[in-house]
Amino acid sequence: MQSFVSNVANVNGAVNGFVWGLPMLVLLVGTGILMTCLTKVFQIAHFKHWIKNTVGGIFKDKKVTAHTDKDDMQISQFQSLCTALAATIGTGNIAGVAAAIVSGGPGAIFWMWIVAFFGMMTNFSENVLGIYYRRRNERDEWCGGAMYYLKDGLGSKPGCAQIGALLAVMFSVFCVLASFGIGNMSQVNSIAINMNSAFGIPVVATGIVLMVLAGLVIVGGLKRIASVTERLVPFMAIVYLIGAIAVLIFNIDKAGAVFAAIFKGAFGMRAVGGGIVGSGVAIAMQWGMKRGVFSNEAGLGSSVMVHSSSNVREPVVQGMWGIFEVFADTIIVCTLTAFAVLSSGLVNLETGEVISDQVSTALVAEAFSTIFGKAGAAFIAIAILFFAFSTVLGWSQYGSKGFEYLFGSKAVKVYQCLFVIFILVGSTMNLALAWDISDTFNGLMAIPNLIGVLALSGTVMKITQNYVDRKIKGKDIQPMLSAIDEIQKIHEEEILGDVADMPAN
Repeated sequence: MQSFVSNVANVNGAVNGFVWGLPMLVLLVGTGILMTCLTKVFQIAHFKHWIKNTVGGIFKDKKVTAHTDKDDMQISQFQSLCTALAATIGTGNIAGVAAAIVSGGPGAIFWMWIVAFFGMMTNFSENVLGIYYRRRNERDEWCGGAMYYLKDGLGSKPGCAQIGALLAVMFSVFCVLASFGIGNMSQVNSIAINMNSAFGIPVVATGIVLMVLAGLVIVGGLKRIASVTERLVPFMAIVYLIGAIAVLIFNIDKAGAVFAAIFKGAFGMRAVGGGIVGSGVAIAMQWGMKRGVFSNEAGLGSSVMVHSSSNVREPVVQGMWGIFEVFADTIIVCTLTAFAVLSSGLVNLETGEVISDQVSTALVAEAFSTIFGKAGAAFIAIAILFFAFSTVLGWSQYGSKGFEYLFGSKAVKVYQCLFVIFILVGSTMNLALAWDISDTFNGLMAIPNLIGVLALSGTVMKITQNYVDRKIKGKDIQPMLSAIDEIQKIHEEEILGDVADMPAN
């Protein structure tokens, strides 16, 4: 058995190295750069607008948080965000950041920021396309995602019908496989190891409990998952942010040194761990980008599958939730984690060398322990529990959508049962293998998705400009809401109805 696992790890490592080579990173970041340019740097140019209409709308616009009727299979904009954040705010924000620092030095954090900045517009574009090409299934649920804009968007271009259909199937297959890696085994493995380290709970016991709890939620479908995540995600994020901010305040005097180490490490102004400067830059870049994508998932085409289930009508509105998703995940949560580790004294800020023998979440736990004592390790173990469990819930929905596209909606229960069983498998497997599986299928999943985004980049540009002209510049033009004429007409009538119902000034 050990030999088999070793062989799987070797093969997977080779594929992982190929998938996450320079061409893949260029494709990933290049797509974000292109979409940033085509949308005229939307994430900065319209910063106030997207903040006001996303997180700002939670407190001012009832439509953002309003629940749909019991029989309505849509979910609210806020529920779609929470379910997407549930899938993205996970071990990548804790273990992933620590892994980036250990393997790539402080400079890796800078490249996580770069991936996040351009990834905002990649995620924006995915969500715009997801809403624009979504359709209803036989249960009257919205179905959207890369598989639909590959088949119906790319496939509608001259001579591209077959390649669009093929890429849609490839994406769905990789999505299902990735859901067992990034969305299941690596998350559960981190929970089990941390609960064992902090509280002495056997990993099998943790796996069994998580399997039962997840099963109760997942089998209930999207509306039950969304109902749980809209309560769990804000709670877990606020608690973790309070702890991380406390560390930041306590070590605020080291802020200058921390940011200097990040920027100098990113550009090879000092060696990583005493290594060669040139290779240090490459390693910092590679690890920062890999862990950045693992954290916020921009470019994977994953979160668009739940964003497409939102009751929103405007593609750009859901796209703006995608911008906020990446911003919250990487720019805020990952940065605070990185500061906690780098300011703790566990990393030599002059050389970038990690002084501690701990790795992954244990390194973050040790960093928090420098402020909170033994309670720091327990705090991180509980944070991992909430973060990773919510990720399992979110990714179960992604995998089910991929499975539904391949085998139909009636087969989804089969996938859900398999997914729940693999939770127990993940609790007992090798940690390194779990991470390698996650990285491999992340990359494979991203390739067809990014091809679709690039091929339909002109469509994203037109939809975005149409929205800016109508909503920001006040022009009276026809909205671009759906590629399907019937849905376009329905949404137009709904929008006109909303205007008619508005009270006169």
